[in-house]
Amino acid sequence: MDNLEELDSTAQEVLGRLKSRHLFQSQWDTAAFIIFLLFVGTVLLLLLLACLHCCCCCHQSSRSRKETSMGVDNLALDP
Repeated sequence: MDNLEELDSTAQEVLGRLKSRHLFQSQWDTAAFIIFLLFVGTVLLLLLLACLHCCCCCHQSSRSRKETSMGVDNLALDP
């Protein structure tokens, strides 16, 4: 029963902040939330770019990738 009372008081506090439109206690809370949103947005953007790269750029066969590879062959690895 103690947990229900804590949950109820927390819910009432959150609802009260939503009604007053004062979600954060200080400007530091607001700044930390904005930084967190920027971090989440950056991660989502990188995931989107990785998915686009895999979907759009990986339709080459492995043989054509080997033929078009650039660089120097390592002759020390040949028998």
